Amino acid sequence: MGFAELLEEAGGFGRYQWLHVTLISLPGLMMASQNLLNNFVSGSPAHHCSLPANYSSQYNLSHYQVDEKQLLRAFIPMDSSGSRLDRCRRYMEPQWQLLASNSSANISQIPTEGCLDGWAFDRSEFLSTTVSEWDLVCGLRPLKQMIQTIYMGGVLSGAIVYGGLSDRFGRRSVLIWSYLQLGILGCSAALSPSYSVYCAFRFLSGMAVSGVILNGVSLKVEWIPTKQRTLVGTLTSFFFTFGQMILAGLAYWLRDWRKLQLVVCLPQFLFFSYSWWYSESARWLVLNRRSEDALKSLHRVARVNGKKDIADTLTLEVLHSQMKKEIDSSRSMFTAYDLLRTRRMRRISICLLAVWFATSFAYYGLAMDLQKFGVSIYQIQLIFGAVDFPAKLMALGMLSYLGRRVSQATCLFVSALIIFANILVPADMQTVRTTLACLGKGFTSASFTTVYLYTGELYPTVLRQTGMGFVSTMARVGSMAAPAVLILDEVLPALPSVVYGGAAVLAGVFACFLPETLNKSLPDTIEDVEENGSETNPAPLRPEEAVALKEGVALKELKEPEGSGLNAL
Repeated sequence: MGFAELLEEAGGFGRYQWLHVTLISLPGLMMASQNLLNNFVSGSPAHHCSLPANYSSQYNLSHYQVDEKQLLRAFIPMDSSGSRLDRCRRYMEPQWQLLASNSSANISQIPTEGCLDGWAFDRSEFLSTTVSEWDLVCGLRPLKQMIQTIYMGGVLSGAIVYGGLSDRFGRRSVLIWSYLQLGILGCSAALSPSYSVYCAFRFLSGMAVSGVILNGVSLKVEWIPTKQRTLVGTLTSFFFTFGQMILAGLAYWLRDWRKLQLVVCLPQFLFFSYSWWYSESARWLVLNRRSEDALKSLHRVARVNGKKDIADTLTLEVLHSQMKKEIDSSRSMFTAYDLLRTRRMRRISICLLAVWFATSFAYYGLAMDLQKFGVSIYQIQLIFGAVDFPAKLMALGMLSYLGRRVSQATCLFVSALIIFANILVPADMQTVRTTLACLGKGFTSASFTTVYLYTGELYPTVLRQTGMGFVSTMARVGSMAAPAVLILDEVLPALPSVVYGGAAVLAGVFACFLPETLNKSLPDTIEDVEENGSETNPAPLRPEEAVALKEGVALKELKEPEGSGLNAL
């Protein structure tokens, strides 16, 4: 656990850490735009069938003193609610008798047809969306949500691909590439000539988003001392919160999907331009037998923090002696299989899979269907963003005083309780239902904040990024499944809420079995994880687990004194 002492010698949480954390967190302002972009890019404007071509010359309308809105009644029937025009049908022949104020015609027997001349879209809320441009309505309506599912599929693929690549090639390199990939492909998506091309660009953009988020989290955590991790992890999550509010403002201002797509992706080139300033994780460099580069990074950090004389005291020999255990451990190659190979790592991974899935499942179930609330989509997006502030401040207090495990379980149980409570609220009490939905979204957002920090603290450095990628794949599965569950309301209106809430309850139970990490040092090796667990769970290891732990490491010879490193903090 010697790296913590080296980090303290380099200035602890100094000027470099402030700059480092701020610059890595800034892209979070645009990550919210990427994840929630489909609400606006693929918003569904009010629409109805277009009237037949040249209908005014085809039919003599001079003796009908009516405006166009009233004229629609002769061409388009009302929907089942009787309050608005049908979106997918029109009369085969105009029904002029319906224009009479005292008409009592039986319209149920009048033959109708599909929208043979396309659709007319209301442009008061959106000037242009993928729905209005490619007619993703009626029979093609599922294609609208398919865009979000494909995007989340890209995020899922990115978590798998970039998680492993960053453990092999470094956090910094993969993060820099992800910025460039998202900037180029995101802007290219704004020029898409067809639906299929747009979906392809969104899939690849989703992969890059995973690279940015996962590597950004790891690069931040691995340069921050133990005591500051909770505060920094929570406060930097507010960048995502601000990003949700920025998205609402940009969407309201532009109201054109191509312009919005372009504007939210252009800043990635700025992030790419300054990302070369980042220092690679010294922990990762040491564990990948690049000690000279790790020493240079530590010296650079120390200079920025005002510790200019550290070059004389922090030498390669000191680095090797402080991190002898970690260096010897790095001789073994690690894969995703090692996440399940030993007892404690297996328990952590299984529990985190459940927590990540349920958190994302409930979050996107609430956040990706904003048009159902009956108010302006821009206002509800703003409200959904604002509710994160009190929720995350509450999470900060809970994480600092109650610990990670209690905070994680509480956020999941309370969000489930709110989702279940919303089932009991009558449909006409829209204000109450919207308020409860905002509260539920706030607690699921707090759960996201907690699980990102918690996961980074539970996995060792040699597998941290692989572990983050592994468990966060379930979050992407949850975000892909959430929209599909909404279809269940055709069977029973309350069924989607039952499924969302039930998943949160189960995940809350799994969270109770995770080990606490409050004020504990970051583990660097699998041995560290298993040894920490042996303090409270002394059950002997099976032979194959003992082999997994001892590969390349003589534990008794390398064990450090109690209270050294991050434990001393």
